[in-house]
Amino acid sequence: MDKKNVKPPNPDKKRAAVCGLFCTSCSIFIGTAEEPERLSRIAAMRNKTAEDMRCEGCRSDVRTDYCKTCKMYACAMGKGVDFCVECSDYPCAEIRNFQSVMAHRLELWKSQARIKEAGWEQWYREMAEHYACPECGTINSAYDRKCRKCGATPSCEYVRANKEGIAQRMSDRP
Repeated sequence: MDKKNVKPPNPDKKRAAVCGLFCTSCSIFIGTAEEPERLSRIAAMRNKTAEDMRCEGCRSDVRTDYCKTCKMYACAMGKGVDFCVECSDYPCAEIRNFQSVMAHRLELWKSQARIKEAGWEQWYREMAEHYACPECGTINSAYDRKCRKCGATPSCEYVRANKEGIAQRMSDRP
């Protein structure tokens, strides 16, 4: 499949997390939307059911337990802001700690800056491109080293640009 023939997803605020994550590239979102076997594997690793793990984005009604209890989401809603960067306390200790832990969070500061500069819809379009396979256009996660559809390596620009940081964060996990 030629990437030029793949239509990028339309900006959907439900899939634009307050912290700056692009929900469409989340392994749990991908499992929910397209790959139930992926979702089942993730659920098994966390001793949950696949149904309990389902997530359709930060601002959707269907969120995984972690996203349902997200302190940043609750804070943003309480302060009436759409994204953390709009808060006078940004970057707070909560988002600093959150950013420092997992490989898919390496670019949160860039995402927040881009949302502020260009608006969330433009940022969303750019993220769809950033996580798209250069060969087939499939959106991959930060943990998909090769494209989950066509096998191209790297799976997307995010993985290419953050290869070392991803490897480091993955080796730091228990």
